Amino acid sequence: MGKGRMEAFSDGVLAVIITIMVLEMKVPSGANLAALAPVLPVFLVYVLSFIYLAIYWNNHHHLLHSVEHISGPAMWANLHLLFWLSLIPFVTGWMGENHYAAVPTAVYGVVLLLAAVAWQPLQRSLIAANGGRDSRLAKAVSGDIKGKLSIVLYVLGIGLAFVNQWASDALYVLVALLWLVPDRRIERALSE
Repeated sequence: MGKGRMEAFSDGVLAVIITIMVLEMKVPSGANLAALAPVLPVFLVYVLSFIYLAIYWNNHHHLLHSVEHISGPAMWANLHLLFWLSLIPFVTGWMGENHYAAVPTAVYGVVLLLAAVAWQPLQRSLIAANGGRDSRLAKAVSGDIKGKLSIVLYVLGIGLAFVNQWASDALYVLVALLWLVPDRRIERALSE
């Protein structure tokens, strides 16, 4: 089965997620800069969430660009990932509206963690459908240090949310910064 339909569907879902997220932001009622203060927490978490969605979109594109075939398990794994990503607008709004309180901050981290975990079955199913362990994709994604480190940092961030929400948020920002530096493994494998 070709990959075009899955890629188009995923792009559409991510576009809707981003649209929902921005529509959840409330317009300030005043016309001066002071009117922005109440919406600043929501805006800041929106920026972080937008960056996360952009990272997933970019990496998803590279992942699908590296394969020729899609299997049934890959489609289900993709939907699993999209499910967790679709919760980002909800947790973004909840965290921002409650000024980074412990529980919303922890739940935000749980959604980020589960999206990161959901990436693994998608990657494995695409490898299986495209040559297995000897495929270029399998070789490209082996030794995924950033992926493993991200999961550890999410777990720490979730726990820290109940001790110091700002430290928890800093860990979520750190993970995003780790992934802003593009992962060149797939591109290198394709060029070989």
